[in-house]
Amino acid sequence: MALDFSLVLLRRMADHNPELAEDARRRLGASATEMREANKHWQAMARSPRSRAAATRYRAVLGEPESVEPRRVGDLECEAWRWALPLWPALRFEVLVGQGGAVWNEWLVRAPDAPAPQLSTLEDLTPWSCTLEEVAAAFAPARPIQGTAPSRQALAFTAPDRDGVRHEMAAEFTWGLLQRTALRD
Repeated sequence: MALDFSLVLLRRMADHNPELAEDARRRLGASATEMREANKHWQAMARSPRSRAAATRYRAVLGEPESVEPRRVGDLECEAWRWALPLWPALRFEVLVGQGGAVWNEWLVRAPDAPAPQLSTLEDLTPWSCTLEEVAAAFAPARPIQGTAPSRQALAFTAPDRDGVRHEMAAEFTWGLLQRTALRD
């Protein structure tokens, strides 16, 4: 089931980086039809009138989390559930679960034992190389900006290029993984 869920993540990432998604799909040994069917099944499960709670749905699809940690977000307490996925061994799919099984956030984060990339210039920001949290930390203060879909997030920040010239940037993420950057108008 983790393979099918990886295909669901790839389906949304293909909107920004079709070549990377296609290569990843092939590495997983799945056809384009299998990717569409996995996404169709996930969407039907998520939108069904008899749908399970989101937290329960993740457990049904991915099994028991690899880790469950208490987390505090502001004044609220939740749990961070994490799963390993075959396509991204240095990352974990993390779901923040609040009281009653409400899902607050779902995204890819760096695995606790995996080294984070060195991010110091714009040239370091290549698709699929880093997570939203890593970009926000490297180029603080980063500001969240409106994403284009529930699984898409965006950040605005200032960063230098390799010559030291600073630029106002926007970065787009899908499921928390960097997809692209662009100069801000």
